[in-house]
Amino acid sequence: MRAYLDEHRDTVVEELTGWLRLRSVAGLPEHRIDLQRSANWLAGALRATGLPTVEGWSTPGGPAVYGEWCAAPGAPTVLIYSHHDVRAAKDEQWEETPPFEPTLRDGYLYGRGASDAKGQVIAHMWALRAHLATTGRDAPAINVRFLVEGEEETGSAHLADLLHEHRQRLDADLVVYSDTLLWSAEHPAVCMSLRGALNAQLEILGPLRDVHSGAVSGPAPNPALELGRVLAKLHDDKGRVTLPGFYDDVAEPSPRVQAELAALPFSDEDWLRRTETRSIGGEAGYPVLERLWARPAAEVIALLAGDPVGASRGAVPAVATASMSIRTVPDQRIMDVAGQLRRWVAETVDDRFDYRLEISETTAQEPYRTPDDLPAVAALAAAMGEEFGAPAGRMGNAGGGPAHLLASTLGAPVVFFGTGLPEDRWHDSDERTSVDVLLSGAATLANLWGRLAAG
Repeated sequence: MRAYLDEHRDTVVEELTGWLRLRSVAGLPEHRIDLQRSANWLAGALRATGLPTVEGWSTPGGPAVYGEWCAAPGAPTVLIYSHHDVRAAKDEQWEETPPFEPTLRDGYLYGRGASDAKGQVIAHMWALRAHLATTGRDAPAINVRFLVEGEEETGSAHLADLLHEHRQRLDADLVVYSDTLLWSAEHPAVCMSLRGALNAQLEILGPLRDVHSGAVSGPAPNPALELGRVLAKLHDDKGRVTLPGFYDDVAEPSPRVQAELAALPFSDEDWLRRTETRSIGGEAGYPVLERLWARPAAEVIALLAGDPVGASRGAVPAVATASMSIRTVPDQRIMDVAGQLRRWVAETVDDRFDYRLEISETTAQEPYRTPDDLPAVAALAAAMGEEFGAPAGRMGNAGGGPAHLLASTLGAPVVFFGTGLPEDRWHDSDERTSVDVLLSGAATLANLWGRLAAG
């Protein structure tokens, strides 16, 4: 299978390059047509792969693409989930290539969406082609369904409605969730969990309008200073989140999970080099990988006050804003955490200020963990070990996503497999994918289909 994929390496890169040129940026009205073009491109590519049924499914947030190839009575049915929308990109921050002008350099294909997650969808299509070419079959040995949505990067707000609307079309024995990372190209690992996600925006309100600092500086309430004070209280001196009751329902990682994470090859130096994060912090008392995958976290991902761009007006700002991202783990519940955040803000903001707190409950996502003894996990680990040339360990994913929604709605367990790496710069400038890892990932999936078909 890998030999077949190596023979078609240039074609794989060419296909992905063409798709990456489409600016399918999530959440911006001016790119709505680009999302539709991206969906149309994918629909055509799935038909070219051989899927006899391919459809576009519209949602208010962005078009999804559905495809199915179910020609194996009695064989397992697998639903492949991923997304084709991408994050916004600023051309002036990209050094290797403009974000939507993909470039192949030193074995990496650079471009927005190369790793997150268009490359992962391409791996699935070429896995089917490799599976057919190497088995001589005219249809897959398992039944395959694709659901590739168009608003994952904005929180999948309409995915639940889409799943319920098309519930009868989406029956599956297993969901393969492909929007995740590998540990490294040399040390593959099966991802076993995904943290939950809750996003919020806090506005601190000071003067009724921006006021010249020379006229009011001192007695005037400065919302930028108050926001800084409030955010400084989000963590204590041990790196623990201070929301009331935040850790009450957190399940400690089992000895099995602790041992699995400890078995991964890790050093501070390697981690800092690959992630470009400068230093290591977080909750004291836990190894880095447990902090990353088995413990909750709270982050500030954007700050705004005053005149951040252009000439300063020398005014005390009327408003200061922070965007917050909270990552949860079993057995936390998102709505409980939302209540904890509301109480904490109400107790922490000084009475001299007013505030507005908006919590994005429609895009909130619960955490999910794949059952440890699910047979498909063993099959995936064996396929990864064979195609990557090294035994597969176990890891987690620090981000959030709709895995819990898929599992609970469809009544099928979720396994995770992605072709991204921590050094692929997701959501940042110069995003990239390793072509070798992409091909090894496609070979792994082709291998997995054969193992699932064999029971």
